[in-house]
Amino acid sequence: MNFELKTFDLSGAANEKCDALIVLLGSSFKPGKDVLSVMAAQAFKAGDLESAPGKPGKPLVLYRLAGVACSRAVLASVGDGSAKEVRQAVAAAVAAVKSTQVKKLVLCFATLPQEDAVRAAVMAVAEASYVFTTTKSKPEGRAIQRVIVGLPSAPKFKPVFDQVVAAVAGMEFAKEWANRPANHATPTLLAGAARSLAKLPHIKCEVLGPKEVAKLEMGSFMAVAQGSEEPLRFIVLRYDGTVKSEAPTVLVGKGITFDSGGISIKPAAEMDEMKFDMSGAASVLGVFRALAELKPAINVIGLIPSCENLLNGRAVKPGDVVTSMSGQTIEILNTDAEGRLVLCDALTYAERFKPRAVVDIATLTGACVVALGAVRSGLFCANEELAAALLTAGDTSLDLCWRMPLDDDYAEGLKSNFADVANVGGRAGGAITAAKFLQRFTGKFPWAHLDIAGTAWKSGAAKGATGRPVALLLEYLLTSAK
Repeated sequence: MNFELKTFDLSGAANEKCDALIVLLGSSFKPGKDVLSVMAAQAFKAGDLESAPGKPGKPLVLYRLAGVACSRAVLASVGDGSAKEVRQAVAAAVAAVKSTQVKKLVLCFATLPQEDAVRAAVMAVAEASYVFTTTKSKPEGRAIQRVIVGLPSAPKFKPVFDQVVAAVAGMEFAKEWANRPANHATPTLLAGAARSLAKLPHIKCEVLGPKEVAKLEMGSFMAVAQGSEEPLRFIVLRYDGTVKSEAPTVLVGKGITFDSGGISIKPAAEMDEMKFDMSGAASVLGVFRALAELKPAINVIGLIPSCENLLNGRAVKPGDVVTSMSGQTIEILNTDAEGRLVLCDALTYAERFKPRAVVDIATLTGACVVALGAVRSGLFCANEELAAALLTAGDTSLDLCWRMPLDDDYAEGLKSNFADVANVGGRAGGAITAAKFLQRFTGKFPWAHLDIAGTAWKSGAAKGATGRPVALLLEYLLTSAK
């Protein structure tokens, strides 16, 4: 999908040749004498549009309106113009016209919006029109191919517009790979996706296989992979946007391409959704896709430990003790707590880059879903500056997170009689004890952990990847570049 930014008011919007025009009308809207303003004023007066803040209401679809170049015009109230109301209104408006094979869409703000409203509008168009087609025999792809966003003063919004368009490209790359079934997204295929990114500006890719990983003595990572016929892959991405002396930020994405739970096997219900267990890895790929668009002057490393967590005669067993790359021994009490086992070795590997900060992203715990639902990702961070930067990035990008505790007392449950640490600490505070496990491997750099188990995908009729937290991570990286 191509996005374009233009400067025009409602009279200019009426002259835009397109398949559908969406006009966003806030409670501060003051009608002029142009045809769209007159129609909007009449609709508000008749009660066909709701003008009160907090009540965006249903969009009003008009067909072949005299004086308007497009065949369908949609009037949508955005209440007080907040990002939330804009997102809801745009989603409803796109849904009202996308079944009519709209290829070129114009989206016009009737009044000057806030930056976050522009961000919300672009993301809403992309989300409402997204279609996954890779495994369909007769795919009917996205109809909307071109979107023009019209603003009363477009140049003012160019930076935020460019960023959100890049974020959308990254989110859709992440969605593509997270949505793929496990047989279409093996560790080898995921490595191929990473290699494809190396064709873009400033990006390099290295892929390590079982022999190289064994040489690195990543015993924890290898233990998870040994129950599958699919060979593991350790993916190293580099975005070199500035001088080599500039310390990079490292992103570590959990890449479990399918998680059966191993010997501690999961219930059958909804196990198909465990193809999404590599959403952390997908988000790292998505961030690199966005970086290639924006070309910021920063250095970023992406690390993806990728394998399947399955069960065969060689699979790791509850009670087994393995040695991580750091030299710490781990008693594996539950093989379904495998994400932390692959991440810990990747976190140790990150030390070699002498990073300014490391952020790991993982669909790590069901406990985080219980705590925060699908609204906010869980943020675990002992570094105040890094935590504040990520929280702000989440708010700015509309990709929210919530800071969770990391008290040392939570680590008590991870004590083991047979190893340096156990991989689980009981049901209580499960998201926190998982983060405390990871924290043991992060002593040499500022570190944050994002648990995206509740935000990475949707279930039910809307089942599919969300592309989160690509927008949050991109905002954080761009802000750090400044």
